[in-house]
Amino acid sequence: MTLASSDQLTRFMLPELGIRGVAIHLQDSLSKIQSRPEYSEAVSQLLGEAVAAASILSSHVKVDGRLSLQLKSNGALRTLFAESTANHTVRGIAQIAEDMAAPEVIDLTANGLDQYLAITIENRGVGNREMQRYQGLVEVNGPTLAGALENYFVQSEQLPTRFLLAAGNGQAAGLMLQKLPETAQDQDGWDRATALFDTLGEAELLETASADVLHRLFHEETLDILETQEIGFACSCSRERARDMLASLGPEEGVEPTEDDTNVKCEFCGEEYVFTASEMAEIHSEAESEQAGSSTLH
Repeated sequence: MTLASSDQLTRFMLPELGIRGVAIHLQDSLSKIQSRPEYSEAVSQLLGEAVAAASILSSHVKVDGRLSLQLKSNGALRTLFAESTANHTVRGIAQIAEDMAAPEVIDLTANGLDQYLAITIENRGVGNREMQRYQGLVEVNGPTLAGALENYFVQSEQLPTRFLLAAGNGQAAGLMLQKLPETAQDQDGWDRATALFDTLGEAELLETASADVLHRLFHEETLDILETQEIGFACSCSRERARDMLASLGPEEGVEPTEDDTNVKCEFCGEEYVFTASEMAEIHSEAESEQAGSSTLH
């Protein structure tokens, strides 16, 4: 996969203020993520913010597998999912209730969403064997995703953290500042940095390259750029995974022999995997054998 050079994440420090941060700007990576026709502008924007946030968090906690953000609801917006990997790739999806229109305005506390945002980290285990999974729940006590993430860091790491997220016109951007734990006594540095942070609006963040945003805010401070990463869209689907999914469903859930081809379409990237009637018969046979084998275990 060729990563889009216009989509970049920047890790930085303000050493004299005792602050670390991450800035991101995405455009090309969002073209597939936001392209589904059932998305309203509000859903696309929230999904863009979530993808930017997942990338920021993945870089910040140095994930060596993948990190995802997920909101679930019994309202019109049933699921919002964004994922970022250690390979600097992203993907995301929003699922709209079949009998409801996509919401035109989204307030996380007023649109049927559950009161928690799940943050899941999957890191490689010892020897790159099984993935180790960690999950934290964030209380959603405000209308924005940025506010929920600020609350997460206060509760989990007890470190002052600021987030600004923006999305629109096929772009998404984000900025995070966090006070370093060893500088807890230096409140003046944090106050100065957050005062500068508060001068930045969503529109300016979205319309300005990350390097220019950081210069505009912190040109009078010592700014150390730690790393710049290119971000690109990628999906982890494969024919093997699609086959495993069909086998896991079993006959009770509809995997029956058929004379027609069976199509499996990835909801993230739109890739279709076709299984012939003979392949489906083989999958069905394997599923029955596994079910019979498991039923003999006591």
